[in-house]
Amino acid sequence: MSNWLNGSIQTHFRTIDGLSIRFAESEDRDDHALLLSPWPESLLAFEPTWDRLAEHTHLVAIDLPGFGRSQRRDSLLSPRAMGEFAVRAADSFELENPHAVGPDIGTGALLFAAALYPGRLRSLVVGSGGSAFPLQLGGVLKDWVEAPDLEGYRSVDPRQIVAGALSGIERYALPEHVREDYLSSYQGDRFVESMRYVRTYPTELPVLRDLLPEIQTPVQIIAGARDAAVPPVNAEFLHGRLPKSKLDIIDAGHFTWEDGADEYAALVTSWWGGGHATAAKGGL
Repeated sequence: MSNWLNGSIQTHFRTIDGLSIRFAESEDRDDHALLLSPWPESLLAFEPTWDRLAEHTHLVAIDLPGFGRSQRRDSLLSPRAMGEFAVRAADSFELENPHAVGPDIGTGALLFAAALYPGRLRSLVVGSGGSAFPLQLGGVLKDWVEAPDLEGYRSVDPRQIVAGALSGIERYALPEHVREDYLSSYQGDRFVESMRYVRTYPTELPVLRDLLPEIQTPVQIIAGARDAAVPPVNAEFLHGRLPKSKLDIIDAGHFTWEDGADEYAALVTSWWGGGHATAAKGGL
């Protein structure tokens, strides 16, 4: 099953670990990369960078379970469990030692994956995801994480919640088909249930904090200087604890992969082109 969405990305569905997972794939290349969708968006968030990232690297982008159009399993709604799933997804596509890109919620997932499966991923690109502990979050994300329960959100139109979050996109002119994909991906109870992922941060991030110094996978961290939801202190927290990391803070808000697409793509391709190897040898 596939679907054209009026852009450069053609989406399909595949069963992974018993779940229907939406994915997109570029032409085969010698190098490979697994891309994880941000929230509350979908894999279409990579549309403004897709062609440039695909020039030299085979891309496989997925909507994580419970996000975008992929089927949910409640037991996967935490960074650690999602990191384990990401490795299973890489196995499903026969991606041997791929690079991995996980902005936003993918940050914690990929860091757990690197900690639990040393050497499985060649390098990581993360950022704009809750990382610091004690928690350093702002805006509605802080409210979502700290709310006593989810009941108050069940009566709110999820399209309004997602539209409110998307208002943080400052410069990128969101194509209408992409905006509609984001809005319709979280209809019904899908947005409220997806909130469970970030609500595990108070228990999951302390565990991740203690694992960071052991991660030998090279990590490129990209953060927005004006990110109100996930302030740059989260990126600095990671950079200060990861043995092999590079930090770039760009002139953008939260949605660096869209608002700063040109710089984001340049940083990622430079990282894949040799930056990760330099970081692996201890040069930053």
